[in-house]
Amino acid sequence: MRFVSLFSGIGGIDRGLESAGMTCVAQSEVDPYACAVLRRHWPHIPNLGDITTIDWRVLNLGCIDVIAGGFPCQPVSVAGKQAGQADARWLWPEFARAVRDIRPRWVFAENVPGLLTAHDGREAQAVIGSLSDSGYDVEWASIPAAAFGAPHLRYRVAIVAHAHSEQLRVQCGRSGRPGGEGPALAERHGFPQHVADANGVAREAGIPGNRERRAVLEPGAFKRAIGRCSSVGSGWRAEPNVGRVAHGVPSRMDRLRALGNAVVPAWAEAIGRLILEADEGDAL
Repeated sequence: MRFVSLFSGIGGIDRGLESAGMTCVAQSEVDPYACAVLRRHWPHIPNLGDITTIDWRVLNLGCIDVIAGGFPCQPVSVAGKQAGQADARWLWPEFARAVRDIRPRWVFAENVPGLLTAHDGREAQAVIGSLSDSGYDVEWASIPAAAFGAPHLRYRVAIVAHAHSEQLRVQCGRSGRPGGEGPALAERHGFPQHVADANGVAREAGIPGNRERRAVLEPGAFKRAIGRCSSVGSGWRAEPNVGRVAHGVPSRMDRLRALGNAVVPAWAEAIGRLILEADEGDAL
């Protein structure tokens, strides 16, 4: 599967999806330090730059199966003022515009748990509603990186959306059956699971509605993906030491900011494996 990375940062999601078996075809990032990291690790992948200036309709990217990315969290983070959609950094509309123009079969978005609670879920409803309006069934869960071997909790919200219409599913030569009803993400360690249908009807997380919907992922898929994740238990022998005071560390502040905004690759890898598994089942 081929994916476009939005708000790429230093490529945590990109590395995770590649480990799952996907191929990155384009990235979008503007931070100078993060762009330098992307150039080093993905020298042959184009960085399209400022997402607000990209005309997705004229780009020749070929078939795109997945759009993935972690849109800026500052508008909903508990570490800030939680100004939500009034914050100039609320760039979900640009993510949604890319989805509408590219029309992938799958969407994978990431943000902080504050997305689900800020303003009684208003921002979450904006995200889910725009995906539903574009023809996608949506599912989400708040999942810690610790579930994949990281020595810290680092909860992040994973939002997975699948095209529910035949028109969207066949655009890249893939035809599929509608998803079945019933719960899709198996709960693990008490992680909440939330769902919304293609009409924008959602439940829990302060978002109104409680109606049947299509399952995006198969029951128990999340639990199985954790067990198969190749990154579990590797590369985390000790907590990284990036202390508040350090001397002689090149670009220390840039590194700290980049790490703070990044996603643990093993976390993204597991979500990528879920998407691949569900996509294979949808093609049967």
